[in-house]
Amino acid sequence: MTLDACVKSFIVDNVFSPDELTQALVPGVAPPANGPSAAVAAVIRIGLSGAEMLFIERSSKKGDPWSGQMAFPGGRMEPPDEHSLATAVRETKEELGLDLSDSLTLGRLSDLEGGPRGTRQRLRVTPHLFWLSGERPAVTPNHEVAAAVWVSVADLINEERYIQYPYPPLGTDLWPGIEVEGDRVIWGLTLRMLIDLFERLDRPLTIGP
Repeated sequence: MTLDACVKSFIVDNVFSPDELTQALVPGVAPPANGPSAAVAAVIRIGLSGAEMLFIERSSKKGDPWSGQMAFPGGRMEPPDEHSLATAVRETKEELGLDLSDSLTLGRLSDLEGGPRGTRQRLRVTPHLFWLSGERPAVTPNHEVAAAVWVSVADLINEERYIQYPYPPLGTDLWPGIEVEGDRVIWGLTLRMLIDLFERLDRPLTIGP
């Protein structure tokens, strides 16, 4: 392992711990929203390559503005949900068969305004973070999810993976993104969540919003 890799590994292991994350995050659930709202679950564990985070690749579906994109599991708040945390837990179980109700809840990031780019549709999105101990859990993606992908934090901070991403439905513009397993790209709202997370940990990503 090179010196640079050793330094990055130390940074990851040092700040990606339950205690450090909890101190950096907002406690509790999001306040009631005035309009449509959603919540996602950013799940973290320690794997063979250090800290890693769980992402999903959304299934390709005609008419779906997020078709095929990388994201955290989650979705819109529904009437039975008591709060944003309940939404994140329910949606993760529905999409992946992963029950987070007994996992360690670390806190949440800032609310973001989401919605398909190029449209006026908007909703508030609250990211909640969870810590899993033990072996990597088995997941069973439903029809909304093409794949579940664990991405090491070391890859997320690797500048060699940072690209300018073309998203054809939005024309010829390029968007900041992070290449991960299988030529997948994390960009858009999910990338903004990661930028918020790393800034809170005082380890800002060197990639634009």
